[in-house]
Amino acid sequence: MGDRRMLIDGKLVDGEDGRVFDNVNPATEEVLGPVADATRADMARAIAAARTAFDTTDWSTDHQRRKEVILQLQAAIESEKEELRAELVAEVGCPVLSTWGPQLDAPLREALVWPAEMIERFPWSRDLEPKDAFGMGIVAERQVWKEPIGVVGVIVPWNFPIEIILNKLGPVLAMGNTCVLKAAPDTPWNATRLARLIAEHTDIPPGVVNILNSSDHLVGEELTTSALVDMIAFTGSTATGRRIMEAASATLKPVFLELGGKSINLVLDDADFATAIPSSAGVCMHAGQGCAMPTRLMVPNARYDEAVELAKAAFEAMPYGDPTDPSNFQGPQVSKKQQERVLGYIEKGRQEGARVVTGGGRPAHLPKGWFVEPTLFAGVDNQMTIAQEEIFGPVLVVIGYDGDDDAVRIANDSAYGLSGMITSGDLDRAKGIAARVRTGTLSINGGQWYGADAPFGGYKQSGIGRQCGIEGLEIFTQTKTVSWPVA
Repeated sequence: MGDRRMLIDGKLVDGEDGRVFDNVNPATEEVLGPVADATRADMARAIAAARTAFDTTDWSTDHQRRKEVILQLQAAIESEKEELRAELVAEVGCPVLSTWGPQLDAPLREALVWPAEMIERFPWSRDLEPKDAFGMGIVAERQVWKEPIGVVGVIVPWNFPIEIILNKLGPVLAMGNTCVLKAAPDTPWNATRLARLIAEHTDIPPGVVNILNSSDHLVGEELTTSALVDMIAFTGSTATGRRIMEAASATLKPVFLELGGKSINLVLDDADFATAIPSSAGVCMHAGQGCAMPTRLMVPNARYDEAVELAKAAFEAMPYGDPTDPSNFQGPQVSKKQQERVLGYIEKGRQEGARVVTGGGRPAHLPKGWFVEPTLFAGVDNQMTIAQEEIFGPVLVVIGYDGDDDAVRIANDSAYGLSGMITSGDLDRAKGIAARVRTGTLSINGGQWYGADAPFGGYKQSGIGRQCGIEGLEIFTQTKTVSWPVA
């Protein structure tokens, strides 16, 4: 497993000064191997290569070529899918169970294929009605053109790295852009594998895709400040998103930000509690390290105790541990820093008066690895820190409400608005509530919205723009309006 090299201007290279950093397995705390540690000079070379490829080649206008090479990349990844699966489990700590879904197989089916197919179907231009705009007797034909935005800086996180990379790379390339991608330092090998596949198994031209790894987060900041970069596409924390947006403002470059969440799992009083409440333990999947996970379980106050007991049983039955074991649903936090962060939030919950129903610490039976027990909090007020801030761990808070209006009020009483769930015996009632909840995606009665054709993003501090879908293609384009006199 693992390739230490980066991809700059079509070549697989080490860093400028030969430095490396260690890739560590979060389940064992053992070093997996080294990876090249890029410098600011390496990033500058990558940005220059992407700029040259966009400005001096026909990449941005050759639709058929783009489709062909994107599908080449798809085939190359599929040829090493099982190796990539093992690599993800090793460096991300994600349960192998999750790789058959959102970590690998689900995005691999469509994240590149759908944008490639949309190249021929995308509305690259549209006609406006002929018009004498100023009443001067000159009637003009008018068209609106969609064109690539240029060089896109892509910065990805560690929690679902290949899923997020593919769902950014597909639209970026399909729309005719070039890019520089900075991988997450905690999980670099999936990106270096992608770099090697691009270099050795596709005809993607030099400079079109550049992939770098660095232990220094400030190397990624070169993307946000460089005048040669036209846009930033970032997935990660809201705090980092703010910093990126501020830095990008110096050159007035647009940003796509998919940020944090504190999503609801709203169970209405007419729902089947025996089914709906135990499923709330799903927040423990991948140790709760997902931005769209519904970490606020909202239940009617009249049935609060019943809901807590059902959730407690589900949490205590949660299988967790070795991520290579297909029976485990939860693995470790990605790093010691993340483990300590989660444990700090759990302690904060105790200090603010919430009750730990089960879990709440490091598991004694797992002395190695950065694990946290599946943790359930009751007696939670929505103003508590653990109800307002994104914990990014296997932690669920249970919040009571009185009636639908109160439920909507609590749901919207958040800085975030990324995702959520609503469960009800009355679909129309659930849809009515969904229309009032300010969030970018919602699952009603277990329906799944995920897909390369489905826009994903958030309201409020959960981000700006949408990934995937038509909206996720358009975001990587510029709009030009042109006219000429009617013949």
